[in-house]
Amino acid sequence: MTRLLFVYGTLLQADNEFARYLRQKCTFVSTGVIHGQLYDLGEYPGLIITSDANQLVHGNIYEMTHSEEVLKRLDFYEGVGTDEEQPNLYRREMHTVTIDNDTLEAWIYIYNRSIDNAIAIPGGNYLEYVNKKSPGK
Repeated sequence: MTRLLFVYGTLLQADNEFARYLRQKCTFVSTGVIHGQLYDLGEYPGLIITSDANQLVHGNIYEMTHSEEVLKRLDFYEGVGTDEEQPNLYRREMHTVTIDNDTLEAWIYIYNRSIDNAIAIPGGNYLEYVNKKSPGK
């Protein structure tokens, strides 16, 4: 099981409870990108994987010290599991993430519901998007 995790949304926000948990239980490795499209779903974003080389989502890669424990907590946060609402809000999958000119495999949470009425986040950078939407926040 890989010990790497790629986060791209609310888990990047300094005041998020689960982001603080990640910073305590994981080691920051690097920033990275994944081929995909981010969507504004209201209080959080959703990522859909694409093969379009021009669509990149920016995020952080963490190495999990106790990956089983961390993933269990994050599955709860992301609404993943048989005891969560079906279909799950997200699904956890392994995907290739690019760091500089290198690639690695990391866990990532992919949005698992319809994006029909969702607004695409240009540039694939959630924090930048949120800051432009709510300056001073």
